[in-house]
Amino acid sequence: MFQSERLAENPFYQIYVLDLTTGDTRQVSTGVGKTTCAFFHPDGSEILFASTHHDPRSVELQREELEFRASGQERRYAWDYDPQMEIYAVANTPGAVPKRLTEAPGYDAEASYSPDGEWIAFTSTRDAYGRALDARERRLLEVDPAHFGEIWIMRSDGSEPRRLTHTPGYDGGPFFFADGSRIVWRRFTEDGLQADLWSMNLDGTDPRRLTDFESMSWAPYPHPSGEYVLFASNKLGFDNFELFVVDAAGTKEPVRVTFTEGFDGLPVPSPDGGRLAWTSNRHGERGGQIYLADWNHEAALRALGAAPERLPPAAEQADPAPVGLEDHVRRLASPEFEGRLTGTAGERLAADYIAGQLARIGAEPLPGRESMQIDFEFTAGARDVGSSLRIEGPGGARTFTGADSVQALGFSESGQADGAVVFAGYGIRVPDSADFGYDSYATLDVQDKIVVVLRYVPEDTEGDVRATLNRYSGLRYKALTAREAGAAGLLVVTGARSPNAGRTIPMRFDTAAAGSGIPVASIGGAVAEFLFAGTGRTLEDIQQGFDDGNPHVAGFELPDVRVTLDTALERERRTGRNVVGALFGTAGADASWVVLGAHYDHLGHGHGGNSLAREHETGQVHPGADDNASGVAAVLEAAAALAQAEHRRPVALAFWSGEELGLLGSSHFLQDGPLPGDRIAAYINLDMVGRVRENRLNVQGTGSSPDWTGLIEAANVPVGFDLALQADPYLPTDGATFYNAGIPTANLFSGAHEDYHRPSDSPDKLDYDALGGVARFTALLARRIADRDEPLAFARVERRLQRGGSRDTVRAYTGTVPDYASETEGLLLSNVIEGGPAQEAGLRSGDVIVEFAGQAIANIYDYTYALDDVKVDVPVEVVFVRDGVRHTVTLTPGARP
Repeated sequence: MFQSERLAENPFYQIYVLDLTTGDTRQVSTGVGKTTCAFFHPDGSEILFASTHHDPRSVELQREELEFRASGQERRYAWDYDPQMEIYAVANTPGAVPKRLTEAPGYDAEASYSPDGEWIAFTSTRDAYGRALDARERRLLEVDPAHFGEIWIMRSDGSEPRRLTHTPGYDGGPFFFADGSRIVWRRFTEDGLQADLWSMNLDGTDPRRLTDFESMSWAPYPHPSGEYVLFASNKLGFDNFELFVVDAAGTKEPVRVTFTEGFDGLPVPSPDGGRLAWTSNRHGERGGQIYLADWNHEAALRALGAAPERLPPAAEQADPAPVGLEDHVRRLASPEFEGRLTGTAGERLAADYIAGQLARIGAEPLPGRESMQIDFEFTAGARDVGSSLRIEGPGGARTFTGADSVQALGFSESGQADGAVVFAGYGIRVPDSADFGYDSYATLDVQDKIVVVLRYVPEDTEGDVRATLNRYSGLRYKALTAREAGAAGLLVVTGARSPNAGRTIPMRFDTAAAGSGIPVASIGGAVAEFLFAGTGRTLEDIQQGFDDGNPHVAGFELPDVRVTLDTALERERRTGRNVVGALFGTAGADASWVVLGAHYDHLGHGHGGNSLAREHETGQVHPGADDNASGVAAVLEAAAALAQAEHRRPVALAFWSGEELGLLGSSHFLQDGPLPGDRIAAYINLDMVGRVRENRLNVQGTGSSPDWTGLIEAANVPVGFDLALQADPYLPTDGATFYNAGIPTANLFSGAHEDYHRPSDSPDKLDYDALGGVARFTALLARRIADRDEPLAFARVERRLQRGGSRDTVRAYTGTVPDYASETEGLLLSNVIEGGPAQEAGLRSGDVIVEFAGQAIANIYDYTYALDDVKVDVPVEVVFVRDGVRHTVTLTPGARP
């Protein structure tokens, strides 16, 4: 495989395949535009390459370049980072049509397959085109677009792109090691004058520098043995590139391979490792040609064995550590951390940064741990791996596949459902507790049948009616409603009168491990038209009959139609990472601990949590400066102060991930972590503490111990905040995890604001002087607790019900605390509220609710929807499992506080 300029009408590179057994050469690319960077699929069936042939200006650019060359002018060689460059795959057969894999603005190229063919690593500058740039960055993009080049990885079909590197300067040319364990690439200095070889895991972790050549070292390619990497470098002269090898761990100085003046580069070994192909101009004429040579693997190993050890340069050490609060916030909220979404490279960068800061102040791992970073697994969603729909009806039989035709939804069960078909309008059932009656299933028999429903709500409804319908129009709720009505499966179609008409519904980020209990998929407009063909009406006409919201318009069974729905999903498991350091006290590690904590995760680009981004902000990085880089910075600052002072009890410095997805990190820590809850004297949580207004700081959860008030007042004397003490510990933050475990908890909070969960939550809006006061107050409070002879006394707080309003219009309250991290089928209770309906009914922590008010409960979503069907003060039957035994109790809901 190679690229060459050999077309009379196109001066730019095109891609060719050379058959080494016959000498035949075949053009692979289209002949239009620019192409580069080709790579064979491991089984030889496909070829990857980058191309601009889709650019409508391609032919014009070809003509301009031909005219330039014909004029006799020359330009200095420079790699072309054309933002129109995209990655294509094409079957390795003559005449095959390339399939486009990337569509993001910016340069996408330099792609290679993983050894199993499942993944593609590539270089992209898309970050520069996907966010707002400051003046300096805009200038850089004009003069040096390579500065924005980063390594990305995606599935071989182009899905699930993830960024792996986040360092200023060009990262490019990624290739997989033969065992698929790591990626090697070249990293340029920020000024672009030097480059070295690096390797990393496939998720971007554990980056290792392999060379320190103080030159331009590039084009790395691992030998199939995995023992070393071949590359090119101009170590011996600016214009003299030679081939070198370096051991895979980068522990030895590189060994020179070629000894010819000029250019030798782009080395690629044969799959068996016995031959080497590379580009050279050693023939003495202009332009590079491809050379082949035998490769002596054993000689290479001997040469590397005799090479001197490489001394790691100072540049490989951690970056100089910022010491100020604003430095911490700006670093954590910077674009390179990409919003710190749990399970992403941005989260790992933040974890590495925090761990480095803890090490700087002298913190150590917790007892029994070798690292301050503690991993936990969670369900990050699902992907469709081949769902299909077969329709048999009056118009014949057809099978539909592909994401544009049939797309399983993220909460669907994997499996098959077949049966007759019933159309149920919008598939909405409004509970009797609401003021407006609406039931799409009122007159339908859907038992063991496949139900088809429209997405969204009736399009012509307005005001309170629309608001009520919206509340019950969620896709999960529609699936639950269909299942409870007896359906075997559910198909969702977006009608012609709705937004996204005719499109299937893409997979959504869904952290629930449990599915909906039935196969659920969305279908495209063409599939729906074939499905409804026997009715003699168009889908648009049918939809219009339902769009006024008349609850008496009924669905119908599709005559003589039968479908088979096969949904195939692969649940995606990801790893989140808590960071916990220890400052040991004079009482030793066996004493009860004081824990200071703050979550450091946020919402990424807004797709992984409850983003409140405005329409024009959709998809932008959510920096989370106040939520919760501010809390992290304050804990780090307080930790630095505590590290300089003697204290009796040990102090744990905890930074949680997964808070935005349901308190995942703190829950994992208390359930499976190295520090049991009964060894924690108190927990102080900081969440959104960067916007203190009028010197007022909220301290929440003080009712969890009678000792809090005195300790808080004393710690505040040197600081002087106007404190607002709030007893209620039932808060949507990590403090609730500790309170539910019986640990005295205080949560610091500076107040809500309009930038909450939006891309506008930026570092420039924080009050750093006040944040310094929060850090000082935190350190003083923690030290007072750490120096006490006894742990704080724990107290349960009765959850008070709010007064006012009609009890009939308020959702019912049960007093249950779900375990959001659980993968148990049913609803696992992490706790029950003292004095609440659940406790009075006999439920307790560890019980698994499997049926509520006659409705089967498979997950937390089922439970949430079931609450809409119950009324305040009307008893319901609850079935739960305790220690493997089913029990039934009666629970009387109260008014929701």
